Amino acid sequence: MEKIQHSHVQVRGLKLHVVQTGTGPKVVLFLHGFPEIWYSWRHQMIAMANAGYRAVAFDFRGYGLSDHPPEPERANFNDLADDVVALLDSLAIDKAFLVGKDFGAFPAFTVAVTHPERVLGVITLGVPFLIPGPLGVQFDLLPKGYYVIRWAEPGRAEADFGRFDVKTVVRNIYILFCRSDLQVAGDNEEIMDLVDPSTPLPPWFTEEDLDVYAILYQNSGFRTALQVPYRCMQLDCGITNPKVIAPSLLIMGEKDYVMKSPGMEDYIRKGIVKQFMPNLDIIFMSEGNHFVQEQLPEQVNELILSFLTKN
Repeated sequence: MEKIQHSHVQVRGLKLHVVQTGTGPKVVLFLHGFPEIWYSWRHQMIAMANAGYRAVAFDFRGYGLSDHPPEPERANFNDLADDVVALLDSLAIDKAFLVGKDFGAFPAFTVAVTHPERVLGVITLGVPFLIPGPLGVQFDLLPKGYYVIRWAEPGRAEADFGRFDVKTVVRNIYILFCRSDLQVAGDNEEIMDLVDPSTPLPPWFTEEDLDVYAILYQNSGFRTALQVPYRCMQLDCGITNPKVIAPSLLIMGEKDYVMKSPGMEDYIRKGIVKQFMPNLDIIFMSEGNHFVQEQLPEQVNELILSFLTKN
């Protein structure tokens, strides 16, 4: 990790924590999910730099070491997409490959739709093409105790998380999200109650890794992180007839709980998603879970590099 350089870059009135390595002419910009941070791309960044690419990641606004927006409760996905474009401008990057994981896929898709001239290609992990809004993520189809529904309710996750220290919250979410089934709480329990405290971390996620996440989330808290993604997911982003024309790759773990979301299996396997991304390749990883880039980094790195080489 000694090759990785940290800085703060002024982007749209906020200082964002930006991490870079490599000096190649082509740029790969990594966009994290929740409860992740720039560090979730540690394996990929080193591999991309070693292969001759410039790898860039950053903590989204309100995450980790980046500034919170002035009004976190009004933050939305368009802010993240605008931050991506402005960050490229600040770093004097004309075009980049965008790699998004979990909700980090949303700004990747949005930028590819609204600013196609800035995008060399799009790779997403764990989330197929979706645009924020009532038609993108249909809450009415989800189980009422599902974590997405629970955390979208103002104050509920705060009360749930508040029973534990930050490190335990991140540990519990990692353990929960490694499962292949949807995380659904009963009427008389909260999402944190779904984790047995004696459950060990997955073997590919060390206590040292957890410490990095814990320190970053202790700094930022969860205020903005609960707003984006969960509390703005239904907000219309203003995009009509979306289509990503850039070369694209979707990497899905067969054991990723997202595959159990209503309609998701058909949407991906029957190729319906290609209506919105006509130049999309889809690769399934048989043992992959929701954190496939940390769980199986060498395999994911090979898939990413193969895509970059072709495009």
